[in-house]
Amino acid sequence: MLKGLQQLNEWLGQLTDLAKMLVVIGIIVGILFDDFFGVIAGLGRIMSQFGDAGFAGILSLAILVMWYDKK
Repeated sequence: MLKGLQQLNEWLGQLTDLAKMLVVIGIIVGILFDDFFGVIAGLGRIMSQFGDAGFAGILSLAILVMWYDKK
């Protein structure tokens, strides 16, 4: 059972790494080719939602950053 959970954790980690790489590639392609896939616009919408939430948005963003740094 423990080995199965460890294997699942490894797979989820690999999927997360793949998603991060795809976002970075999307940003680079967006910069070079005028945001063809809309990645930069999507990130802008997400950041504006954090900003619109006021202090709660800033606090949640800080928690996400701290959570990411622990990995």
